[in-house]
Amino acid sequence: MTLEEVRSQDSVPESTARMQGAGKALHELLLSAQRQGCLTAGVYESAKVLNVDPDNVTFCVLAADEEDEGDIALQIHFTLIQAFCCENDIDIVRVGDVQRLAAIVGAGEEAGAPGDLHCILISNPNEDTWKDPALEKLSLFCEESRSVNDWVPNITLPE
Repeated sequence: MTLEEVRSQDSVPESTARMQGAGKALHELLLSAQRQGCLTAGVYESAKVLNVDPDNVTFCVLAADEEDEGDIALQIHFTLIQAFCCENDIDIVRVGDVQRLAAIVGAGEEAGAPGDLHCILISNPNEDTWKDPALEKLSLFCEESRSVNDWVPNITLPE
């Protein structure tokens, strides 16, 4: 048995609980950010925000369903957004369920089609630093993930 196998056996319950906690925190953060009016949805819209004011962006969510995995153009956009976020110290996660994300942020109401939810940015609502417990939990989750070389962790949203 290798050291990696021993570590993975010990951390399975812990990582599952950690993942569920991160999913719940992301759900809360998305709802809070939407109420505050500091949520930007869409790959193109997000790229514009990142270009104009990257210092104001606090968190990035990339979402793709299984059928999106074969979309080369979308994967190139994701790679560029990931690199930009890493370069600018913006925490970033991936979600594998665009429909669930649409249900949370109400895609039909504001953002348009679910295709617009492949990238979601969360920004500070004003000049003061935004203190949100869910954002702090997710930042800690991302930091812990980076410490084990998981630079863009996958999160499963709660049902």
